[in-house]
Amino acid sequence: MKLVSEQATGFWTPRPPSLDATLARLERLSLKPEFRLQREVAFARVLKSYLESGAGRLVAPLEQEVELANLYLFCDYYPEDGQLTLIEQLRDVITEHIPEEERQWLDPLKHSYLDVLELTSSPKPGEDFTVRSLGDRTAFVVPGDESIKDLAAGQVLLTRLVCTPDGGESGKAVWAGCGIVLSQADANALLEMTAEWRREMEMTTGSFALGEWKEFTKRFGYMFLWAFAQLRMGALVDAVVHIRYRRPDGHPYLYAVALYDHHEYRFFADGLSEMSELEPEKTAPPAGRQGQTDDFPPARTWVQRDGSSGTDAVIAKVTLTSSQLIVECDSPARLDQIKHRLAASFGFSLHFRGETLVPPARQLSVAELMSDEPPSLVVTPEEDRTLLNQFLEKAYLEWSDQPHLALGGHTPRHAAASAAMGGKVGALIDEMAQHDPGRRRCGRPAFDYNRLRAHVGLEELPE
Repeated sequence: MKLVSEQATGFWTPRPPSLDATLARLERLSLKPEFRLQREVAFARVLKSYLESGAGRLVAPLEQEVELANLYLFCDYYPEDGQLTLIEQLRDVITEHIPEEERQWLDPLKHSYLDVLELTSSPKPGEDFTVRSLGDRTAFVVPGDESIKDLAAGQVLLTRLVCTPDGGESGKAVWAGCGIVLSQADANALLEMTAEWRREMEMTTGSFALGEWKEFTKRFGYMFLWAFAQLRMGALVDAVVHIRYRRPDGHPYLYAVALYDHHEYRFFADGLSEMSELEPEKTAPPAGRQGQTDDFPPARTWVQRDGSSGTDAVIAKVTLTSSQLIVECDSPARLDQIKHRLAASFGFSLHFRGETLVPPARQLSVAELMSDEPPSLVVTPEEDRTLLNQFLEKAYLEWSDQPHLALGGHTPRHAAASAAMGGKVGALIDEMAQHDPGRRRCGRPAFDYNRLRAHVGLEELPE
């Protein structure tokens, strides 16, 4: 999950002032009107994982990814419209004086490339240390800095180094300004993804000229950023899938809810009692409301407990009334399991009315994203009631115009217009109100059943 957190994965390092000045000149050239389209093409290539399939709406690129895209534009990108590269354009400038201390960085920048580098020792501010490419084992000597002092030997960096103009064969280099910290496992996954794309590209083109690591990463180093973006997407999905939602009392929050109609109360009561994974729940009968009738059998509830946690927490609940079945679970996966079990046991006796699988929208904190444990989020009664209301409003207002077996196959709206059946429709709505899941979960109904009465043409009841 750490890949989702900018503070956990990105770092910034200082650059020599003369290198900064050279990069600033390249930035100004890239923003000129005649080059702006090529700039957009380059950024779209590097950051395409966030631009395609709407992924950018889920997670935005890190600032370091954007800066590495900038460096790709300055150092690696060949314009598609025949223009010179930005470095070539800056080298050919004759309208302004470029100091030699800035100009000397042009060749090192031109030969720089994005790389996956392993730390061979822990960096210390003010002291040089060595990093080694995982691609071709080339070693570089780089300066230690306060900004990276917390990194440890064995960690991996996705970054760009620029060899010093006077480095010669010593392998001395400086940081290009930023990078991304990877674990060994994430680095291996990134390299495997990139290698697979490389093989596919070579097989498709029939050209195997990319055998040299430096040649490949110079031309296609942006694929590392594609792979990193995919790792981030996967980490985000993993974090969301494994969130443990809790009620304020610490018990699991049952946010995945499905609603069914049925017309065989005794058949369902017997069948649910025979399911080994469910056990009857002894609860006090819910408070009635004005207009409640005693024409229906009592509601019954079965629960599934989490025996593996040692807490016996309720992770699923099935409530049976005379005409409805309400299933509540702690995850979409568990709801899916129970739905299949119900379908196998009761078949066409069940009439699906709808479901909700969406938990409350939350932003995970940095601490939660950096944790190796699945995050645990508390859902307030107000949030719970809002979600239930959204679900029940849609399900019950659609219920009005769906044939109902308890009404002889008539729709509630049609039956309510009949003097002979209007009372039956009202009684069904009153039973739905009596067993509204919000009463137990939030202390009050999640839906205004007078709206439903009005929707089918019945008189509203006083509050």
